[in-house]
Amino acid sequence: MDMQTIFNAVQEIFRDNFDDEDLVITRETCADDIEDWDSLEQINLLSAMEKKFGIKFQLSDVRGLANVGDLLDLIERMTA
Repeated sequence: MDMQTIFNAVQEIFRDNFDDEDLVITRETCADDIEDWDSLEQINLLSAMEKKFGIKFQLSDVRGLANVGDLLDLIERMTA
């Protein structure tokens, strides 16, 4: 799966989870950039991504994620 396809799907997941059709993420977007992005929302986002991409994150996979770019790279590796 190519990075643009992954990015577009992740963008839609963010919009759905935050109920904001105008939300725009970048590779640099992090939890501090979105007011409602707390630990519960993090779990919701990761669960939605697991379902969308047919993958299963391990705690060790997601523990060091600093921003959306890190998450995109992880999904790309897991779906390759």
